[in-house]
Amino acid sequence: MRHGRTSELQTSGGGAATGFLTSDARAGSKTSALAMTAGLFFAFRAIFVLVTAEWLHVGTEPGVLVSLSMSLFLLLATLLQGFGGAAQRIRWAWDVRCVRWVAIYLGFSGCSLLWTGSSSPGASALYWCALTCDAAIVLVLFKGYEAQQAAHSLMKGFIRGACVLAAIAWVMPAAEDLRLGNLDYFNTNQIGNLCALSILLSSILSHRRDGESRFAVVFLTLTLFRSLSKSTLVALIAAQTYRLLRDGGMGRRKKLLLVLGVIVVTVLFWGLIDAYYVVYSTSGNQAETLTGRTAIWAWALDAAVSKPWIGNGIDAMWKVAPPFGGELFEARHAENEVLQQFFAYGVAGIVMLAGIYGSLWREFRSVRDRSERTAKMALLVYVLVRGLAEAEPFDLLLPLWMIAMLALLVERESSLESHVKGHAAAVYIGDVPGPAQ
Repeated sequence: MRHGRTSELQTSGGGAATGFLTSDARAGSKTSALAMTAGLFFAFRAIFVLVTAEWLHVGTEPGVLVSLSMSLFLLLATLLQGFGGAAQRIRWAWDVRCVRWVAIYLGFSGCSLLWTGSSSPGASALYWCALTCDAAIVLVLFKGYEAQQAAHSLMKGFIRGACVLAAIAWVMPAAEDLRLGNLDYFNTNQIGNLCALSILLSSILSHRRDGESRFAVVFLTLTLFRSLSKSTLVALIAAQTYRLLRDGGMGRRKKLLLVLGVIVVTVLFWGLIDAYYVVYSTSGNQAETLTGRTAIWAWALDAAVSKPWIGNGIDAMWKVAPPFGGELFEARHAENEVLQQFFAYGVAGIVMLAGIYGSLWREFRSVRDRSERTAKMALLVYVLVRGLAEAEPFDLLLPLWMIAMLALLVERESSLESHVKGHAAAVYIGDVPGPAQ
């Protein structure tokens, strides 16, 4: 008799838990226009400087100012929403180790303005302000909206913004080396990175049954191949290979279709790849070749060793490092993420880099669904491989706003799951009759 009563109460508690989760998931599936606008902006601002410098011929400064102004406007809009009647407490965010590391990174990079060797500390300060606004926008969005709603909307906005930029890249005149983009303001590596990040975010959303259309993913994949961004292509292939090998929830048919898709796209672009290889091997500029990168690595390492503890400061390479190669290429960063952090912030930079990616890895490891965990881990594989030959002058290869968003989403859903289990256990223990007196 007691066994029957216990089973009935387990079912009742499980039903309550399921209902609680379903209610939250339904709330999270709604789209936030404000969060989607923020995601759209995070992608679309990559072209602002190109628009003002090349299309409007008013210089690069207006593009930077427009980007910063929009960041501040979005921050103000999210603050108004985040402290409205539907606002939630966000104190729990500080308990997320990855968020603390992001805050430490922003604080240290801001302090480095005091000793930076930047050719224009004022401009570097504006870039740092924009970077800080990004993280603040994400944090406040999680205060004003449910975690799923904020994160899904940010990802959808970013993916759609990348699709718009990909369409623009197709109609732009190709560069002299046959690749997409403008070498100075909206280059092939930026285009490829936007496409690759969007593809990886789409795979996360698809596992959560809230993905973008397959047409968008196919279009972004074709754009990435057409961009001929070598480091980005290699990194994405490594990330997707990791998914194929580790994702036990992905059916054989889907895996086979992915492999066949890569083969078909490679065949379609083989003529272009062959033509690009000829240009690359005979007249490629110094920035594209391994020899060119090793020269930049050697200079950056030598400059980093001269200030090993706190580095040369934020944005200390642009217009400071000597031109490289016969084309007098001016390096904006060290062309390697670890080396870039060592150059900019010394040993402290390497510690912060390890802290951010290491804590994010731990967050991803806590995801119970294996397919979703693998999709998120693929992001780390992508940035680790790409970081061997690429870097960012201010941000990390996996943007700080995206790191904060993913860490907050994982932590919030883990807390919700624990709360539901505790609720179900309380119902079970409270209702099961004790031993007869």
